[in-house]
Amino acid sequence: MSHPFVPKILVLATEKCAYPGADAVGKAHQEYPSNVYILRVPSPVLFPEDFFLGCYSKGIDGVLIAACGSDCPYHGAYDKLAARIDGLTSHMNAGGLEIERIRLTAICTVCIKAFLKEIAQMTDNLHRVGPVNRTLAEQLRRQSVQRLQAKAASAAFVPAMQGGLI
Repeated sequence: MSHPFVPKILVLATEKCAYPGADAVGKAHQEYPSNVYILRVPSPVLFPEDFFLGCYSKGIDGVLIAACGSDCPYHGAYDKLAARIDGLTSHMNAGGLEIERIRLTAICTVCIKAFLKEIAQMTDNLHRVGPVNRTLAEQLRRQSVQRLQAKAASAAFVPAMQGGLI
């Protein structure tokens, strides 16, 4: 007897905007599925590409990055995050991992309906593409780590302490 697919969704919620928005869902006595795991973070730009691929290799089917958008308190962080996610989706697409597994969205402190809509859309996307291929995700994660190590070894790499955000 097979069980129906219930996708595991990780939400990276910024502590200044999206996390209070997610908290407002509970305060309003609204519900979202129990397969959604919310991680409160200062800024999602702190997470490198291989973090997301590592999540997939461990069985997380989708990652929703709920950020502050243009209201981000960290100058330039949202633009760097968007560029990182663009690079990640290119790597995922080239490697055969569905780009529907990741989504970047702006959620404000009182965006209850928007938060619930994003969760529903991510769930629908994941039902359409099915369970994550953990083996493929791990291969892509290793490639990502190798690229990061090569970049760190090159003279063009600027350490975080000298160049701002990673």
